[in-house]
Order: sequence, then structure tokens, then C-alpha cells
Amino acid sequence: MEELAPGTIAALAGLLGGVVLGFAARWGRFCTLGAIEDAVLGNDANRLRSWGLAIAVSIFGTFMLNQFGIVSISDSFYLSSPTSLIASVFGGLVFGLGMALVGTCGFGTLARMGGGDLKSVVTFLVMGITAYATLRGLTAYVRVALFSQPETVEQPASFAFMVEKSLSIPPHVTAYIVAALLVAICFASSRFRRDGRRIGVGILVGLVVVWGWYSTGVLAADEFEPYPLESYTFSAPLGDTIMYAMTASGSALRFGIGATAGVVVGALITTLALGHFRWEAADDAREMKRQIFGGFLMGIGSVTALGCTIGQGISAASLLAYSAPVVLISIFLGAWLGLQYLVHGSFKEPLQHLFSRQ
Repeated sequence: MEELAPGTIAALAGLLGGVVLGFAARWGRFCTLGAIEDAVLGNDANRLRSWGLAIAVSIFGTFMLNQFGIVSISDSFYLSSPTSLIASVFGGLVFGLGMALVGTCGFGTLARMGGGDLKSVVTFLVMGITAYATLRGLTAYVRVALFSQPETVEQPASFAFMVEKSLSIPPHVTAYIVAALLVAICFASSRFRRDGRRIGVGILVGLVVVWGWYSTGVLAADEFEPYPLESYTFSAPLGDTIMYAMTASGSALRFGIGATAGVVVGALITTLALGHFRWEAADDAREMKRQIFGGFLMGIGSVTALGCTIGQGISAASLLAYSAPVVLISIFLGAWLGLQYLVHGSFKEPLQHLFSRQ
């Protein structure tokens, strides 16, 4: 029997974890924008705490892999070729604004597709094509002209390695302390402690990100055909999936392609099992315009920032990458501005309200 190529192994592993993420999105309502909406508009931080728990679990598991020499996390592009601060902020803001207009992120778009949302199919196509164009196509010229390109660094761009250099504390010790603090913050809420579904989903998503590092770093490892270390992100892989669908005979499978398909499959299975599947479409041209423009912004923003809410928000965060908090804060601010725009019809009132509180 012919051995599977590393890319095929990675794609199958990505598919498996993607199915779990699709389940988490539909059954546990694991959604970044939904978490922000709950906190900003509904004064409910439980979904944000679930997100924080996912980050804590992913940090703990990822640095365990690194500590015992199973995976060398410094090989990740988040740490070896980080993007600039300006690109991280700009990309995060643009992505967050687009996310608010669409009503979810790239990951959520895939989950909605699995539930029968036809407008999300349009958003997926727009975001995927725009992301691919920003990475390798026409808009890549603009990105290159405006922002410095990722450069290889001497020291991994992670807070854990920075602390090691400054204080001689092993990276895994710093990581475990950060993870423990996040868990403490999450479980400080009695309401969250009683929410078994949110707790379970947070743990599950964190473990899936660790699975991503393990599967690409161990299962797909090949001395003769090296495969890059990566975990879950839903920005450039959307474009890769579209390209693979059109050129399968002349291209190779990758982890992100399997992950993208897996989320849709997992969401579809879950919605069918729960009886929630139903066909949906845009109510009018105005809504469709928001979906298209929002997908366009998310495609540009995610590639510029080297990741999305899952890519930077959990995968990069699991490495304690410098870029993760910068991009996350920028995404949250962009999403807040977008939500306020949808509520008030302009940016003027929310910005005045924001600065009046300073």
C-alpha cells in the first residue's frame, strides 16, 4: 500500500479536528462575535470566558508538547516570521469591522454554511478569494507596499521565550502560569462555573488546537518531504480550499483545506442531529451587500494580520505569540465599532461616547 503524502495526512487530521470545531460552533455556540455581542450588548461574559478557557487549555497542551520535545513550537510561522505591529493592528481592525458586518468570523461562516445558510456561501467565496488575492494576487501588491513583510527572527516571537531570555525561567513554566491565571479568571464567575456546556466547549476547542500542532508536527512529519508546523486558522485556508476545488489534479492537500471542510461537515452533522438545519438566504439587497463587503474586509484583514479569531485568537495565543494579544484587541475594537455602527448608523456617536468616558 502506498504511503500517504504528508499533506494528505495533515489534511485528514485537519478534517477530523475541523469536524469537532463545527460541532463546538453549532452545539456550544462557540463564536467570537457572539461572545463580544453578549458582553457588549447583553452584559453576559460567559462566552468570552469559554473563549478564555479554550486559550488556557491550548497554552497548557501546546507547551507540554514543546517541553517534552514532541513538537518544537519555535518552528511555527507565528514565532519564526511574525508580521509587523502596524500590520497586526490594521489587519485586526479591518477584520473585526468586517466580522461585525457579516455577523460572524470566517470560522463562523463555515459553521453557518453547514447549517444551511446560503448567504454564508457568498461570504465564504468573497472572503476566500480576497484572502488569496491579498496573499498572492492583485491586492498582495498593496499589502506589500503598505506593510513590511514577515521576517525571520533570531529569538521566537513569544512572551515565554522573552521571559526565558530575561529571567532564565523555562518557557513552559511561564506558559503554565499564564494558563492557570486564565483558568482562574474564567472560573471566578459563579455563573460560568454552573455553565457546563460553555466549560465543555472551551476545553474541547483548546484541545483541538493542540491536536493541530501535534498532527502537523508529528503525524505529518517527513524528513524527505517536510511539512510546516501549523494549527487551525480560517483565513488563507479558505482561499486555498477554493483553489484546490478548482485545481485538485495539479495541487496538493494541506491541513487548512481539511480543516475548512471539516468545520462545514461537523456543523452539518450537528445541525441535522439537533433538527436545526434549515435553508436561509439574505432578506434583501442591503443585507447581501453587508455580507459581501464584510467578507471582503475579513479576507484583507486576516491575511494582513496573519490570522483570524481562531488563528491569532487561539492558535497563536497557544504559543504566547507577541502578535496574539495585539490582533485580538484590534479585532475586538473593530468588531465593537462595527456593532455600534449597525446600531447607530454611523461611527460618530459611539466614538464620542468612547472618548467621553476617558
